[in-house]
Parts: sequence; structure tokens; C-alpha cells
Amino acid sequence: MANALVLILLGAALCGLVLVLARNGRALLEGGLTGLEQKLDRRLGELDARVDRRFEGLDGRLLSSQHSAGQTASQIVERLGKLDGTAAQMLARANDLVRLEQALRPPKARGGLGELLLANLLRDALPAEAYSLQHGFRTGERVDAVIKVDRLVPVDAKFPLDNFERVVEAADEAERQLAEKAFGRDVKTHVDAIASKYIRPAEGTYDFAFMYLPSESVYYELACGKTGALFQYALEKRVFPVSPSTFHAYLGVIVLGLKGLQIEHHAQEVIAYCAQLGKDFERFRTDFEVVGKHLGNAQSKYGEADRKLDRLEAGLERATDWQAAVEAPGDEAAELPRALDAA
Repeated sequence: MANALVLILLGAALCGLVLVLARNGRALLEGGLTGLEQKLDRRLGELDARVDRRFEGLDGRLLSSQHSAGQTASQIVERLGKLDGTAAQMLARANDLVRLEQALRPPKARGGLGELLLANLLRDALPAEAYSLQHGFRTGERVDAVIKVDRLVPVDAKFPLDNFERVVEAADEAERQLAEKAFGRDVKTHVDAIASKYIRPAEGTYDFAFMYLPSESVYYELACGKTGALFQYALEKRVFPVSPSTFHAYLGVIVLGLKGLQIEHHAQEVIAYCAQLGKDFERFRTDFEVVGKHLGNAQSKYGEADRKLDRLEAGLERATDWQAAVEAPGDEAAELPRALDAA
């Protein structure tokens, strides 16, 4: 009975303790939850402010990027417009080249263009008196130009374009070989014509001539292509093939030669002038010697006259002394000096 009562009392005490602990834990739990809620609210506020600042910077960068993208797009559109204009100009130039190619199809048209290009090159490189165009020979033949050095250097423009284009546009090796042979025949025909018509030493030309090729590619095919034997053939005929660039180098050497001839001509003029000065000096020396002789004679006469003047002065003094002696009383009359002594 006593044990049961003790157990009842212990159970009551435990129930009271549990109730106290429950009340205290609830209070502690409510306080912890309140603090945690405040911390969460504060952190969430800071996070919202940070996100707002990030979004504001992002909006600014987006606006700046959109503005830059708009400017870039405008520039691209503007450049595309310029490219369209450039493409139109290039297309117009291509059409012009096509028309020029069509215009140069006739051989006479190509020959006229070659002569024009040759004339422009000579005009730019040489003085007007150093060359002449369309020089005629006694046979009636006319060369496109001659360069006047000590003798005449004939220059004739040739433009073998048709078969050269076939060489370039050949579809296979067999077609290319046929085109090269035709091109070689054209070149040899031009070389033979220049050698026979324009190399005329009897009429004042040198024993060689220039064949002017207005196209660098045609010259390269002649000099360095598989038809390279053509260049040797031309040299054997004393005909020198030249392109615009190589001919310009030749003209530079010719200009130096012309300056050397001009200096030599001036030197001859100076030598002739010095020889004339020598002759004039000899004539001056002769005249000077004559003047010296005259001056010597004049000096001799002057000495003689001076001596006579001294004798005359001495006679005058003696005459004065005689006059004083005559006027003096008691003195003997002095002898009057003779006229011979006074002379």
C-alpha cells in the first residue's frame, strides 16, 4: 500500500515536471522561431536589394548593347550599300573590258592601240627631240617610231593576241601545243617583217630594232614559255622583243646615253671656245708687245728730252749768272754762253 502511494506521488511529480518543461520548451521554440523569422526577413531584404541592383546594371548593359547593336547594324547596312555601289561599278568596268576586248578583236585595232601605248611611253620617258613617230624610209615603209641617239633605233609595236589567247585557254595539252605553234608562227612573221623593213644602216639606223609588245603576259609567253626558242630566233634576226617594263629600262639607259652625248657635245664646244680664246690671247700678246715697244720708245725719247731739258736749265742758269755779272759795276763782263752750250 505504501509502495503504491509512493508510485502515485512520483507519477504526479513527473507529470508536473513534464508540464513545466513543455511550457518552457514552447516558449523557447516560439522565441527561436521569431528570431529565425527576423533573420530570414533581413536576409531576404538584402537579397532583394542585391538582385534589384544587379537587374538595374543588367538593364543598363542591355540598353547599351542594344544601342551598339543598332549602330553596328546601321553601319553594316551603310557598308552593304557602298558594296552594292562598288559591285555595280565593278560590273560596269567588267562590261567595259568586255567591250574593249570586242573592239580589239580586229588586228588593225590592236595595232592602233599598240602604237598609242608606244607613243605614250616614249613621250613620258624621252624629250620630244629624241624620237619621232611614223618615220618613213626610202622604200615607202613606215616604222612606228625611231629613237634618235647617234643613229636611229627603229621601234615597231606588235600585238599577237589571237593565238596567245588560244594558248592560255587551251583545254588540254594537245590543243595547247597547236596554239603554241600558231603563236610561234605569228611571232616569227612579225620578227622577219621588222628585220627586213626597218633595219637599214644605209639610211641611218643601227643594225638592230625593237619589237614592242604592249602586253606583259604576251612577252612572258614569248620569252619564258615553252616557245622560248622564239626569243633566240628574234635575237638572231637582231630584233629585240620588249614589254612595257623592260622597254622602260632600255629607255632609261638611252636617256643616260643622250645625257652623255650632250655632255660630250658641250665639252667639244668648250674645247673650241678655249681654242678661240688661245688665238685671241696670242693676238692680244702681239698687240701688247707692240704697245710695249711704243712705250719703250716713248721712254727713250722721254729720257733724251729730260737730258736736253737739264742742259737747257743749266744754260739758263749760266745766262742768269752772266746778266748779274754785267749789271754789277767794276766786274769784267762775263762771256755769254754759246748757243750750242745752251741747247
